[in-house]
Amino acid sequence: MSKNVKNISVKRLLRWLWSNSKGVRRQAAANTAIGLLDVVCQILWVLACKHAIDIATGVKDGSLVTTGIIIAALMLVQIASRAASKWIHAVTGNKIRNRMRRAVFARLLRCDWMHLQRHHTGDLTNRLEGDVSSITTLMTEVIPAAVVAGAQLLASFMLLFIMSPMLAVAIFIILPVCLALSRVYIKKMRKLNRDVRESDSRIQSVLQESLQHKELIKSLEQNDSTEEQLSKLQNRLQNQVASRAKFSLGAYTLIQLGFAIGYVIAFMWGVDSLKEGLITYGTMAAYLQLVGLIQRPTMDLSRYIPSIVTSLTAAERLYELEDIPVEKQGDAVIFDETAGVRFKDVTFRYEEGKRFILNKFSFDFPPNSSTAIVGETGAGKTTLIRLLIALINPQSGSIELYNNKEIHASSTLTRRNFVYIPQGNSLISGTIRDNLLMGNPEATEEQMKKALHIACADYVLELPDGLDSPITERGGGLSEGQAQRIAVARSILRPGSILILDEVTSALDETTEQEMLKRLTQSQIGKTLIFVTHRPAVIDYCTQVLRIERTEKKQL
Repeated sequence: MSKNVKNISVKRLLRWLWSNSKGVRRQAAANTAIGLLDVVCQILWVLACKHAIDIATGVKDGSLVTTGIIIAALMLVQIASRAASKWIHAVTGNKIRNRMRRAVFARLLRCDWMHLQRHHTGDLTNRLEGDVSSITTLMTEVIPAAVVAGAQLLASFMLLFIMSPMLAVAIFIILPVCLALSRVYIKKMRKLNRDVRESDSRIQSVLQESLQHKELIKSLEQNDSTEEQLSKLQNRLQNQVASRAKFSLGAYTLIQLGFAIGYVIAFMWGVDSLKEGLITYGTMAAYLQLVGLIQRPTMDLSRYIPSIVTSLTAAERLYELEDIPVEKQGDAVIFDETAGVRFKDVTFRYEEGKRFILNKFSFDFPPNSSTAIVGETGAGKTTLIRLLIALINPQSGSIELYNNKEIHASSTLTRRNFVYIPQGNSLISGTIRDNLLMGNPEATEEQMKKALHIACADYVLELPDGLDSPITERGGGLSEGQAQRIAVARSILRPGSILILDEVTSALDETTEQEMLKRLTQSQIGKTLIFVTHRPAVIDYCTQVLRIERTEKKQL
């Protein structure tokens, strides 16, 4: 059952935050302890200043020098404690943020492919960056600061109550009003913050897709329309931010007005008491200091509320990701010898009520065979690939990996036996060597050269820097055909014994294509070859052909 994330209670979110705060609690506890030490110093500071003024005005006996030393010592402790807090933030804050981001990222990598596809990569990136940062800031900074502010508020009130119960009650009476309003404030701010975060995610998605497909945008002359789309989203975000700011500013102004009234009450109360001889100048100064110590943490708490609400919104968005089921985990099943794949009465469709992509489908890809999969667009070739590498699972039927020694049902645990080369450019920025070592980090120079030869990529060795020749994002600096051949060489190096090649000769000229196919099928590389292709030349080099036809059937 899917979680109703948008209606999740604050209590439930706080429980989720606590369960995910491992590795953060120590820093939070250290920041809280340092803050509480600072609170103690501030209370002692008020008493010391009162004592010094009373000595100076002759109300009390004592040494100003001794009192001055105590005040100086309290100042030094406060300076040291605040420096220590900043040090903790600087040294461990980013480390903790990275740890949480890595944990969320690792879980996403293990999520079920079908469910993960429902989220745009731009939105996921936004959650990994912005939402994780908000939550780590909440747990390492905001919550400790809020605890400290609460402690300061309580300690200051108690001391003021001891000195003047009536004044303490008069100053503190605005707090219940603030607490009553805070429930309405938090509910409204949660909605406003979620709207802002979702708009920000959409902007991130547009930016990412536009930069990823910049060649397409240029070729279709969609620069202006893409910019206009971004502008509309930004205007919407700006309006949402303005609405949030107006609401927050109104609440802030009301709180400020309440504090101003409180300060005036304290000041006039003190002046009247001083006039009547009921208090000393030192007590008057203490009143004003304590009022400040009461109002300051209350103001801090009011400022923390937007941060807390933003973090709760971030927690909702990360909590939502936990609703994505995780793939089966465990030790990988690895075949010692070349494996084959067998489909038995496999039926699959993406959604209930939609047509079956495959219906009672059976086929055998024997070990060391080479198969060409052909068929019209939409017939199910891509679906077949996803079933092979266990990105999706059939609704009925079975898929088995086998050889002369063993048989295993296909699952995420058997995925290591496959090597998949997708359509298009799949190279990363770095060097050609970096890309080849992705296939096998332990590959030797000789193995890499052999793989390049089989893939008709010997041209790499003739480049000025050879294997260490740099390439940019998505194989920049190479032609599409050159990039394809390096991708094939990388796949040959990977230990998996079933090689799936999806239109890997689409950018090659006829001569190079035939030579690569010849070397792949005749080089005894010890792999079962599965070609997904529209190219007739591929068929001539395969031992069998699988023709897939589109079916419109929706029911069994």
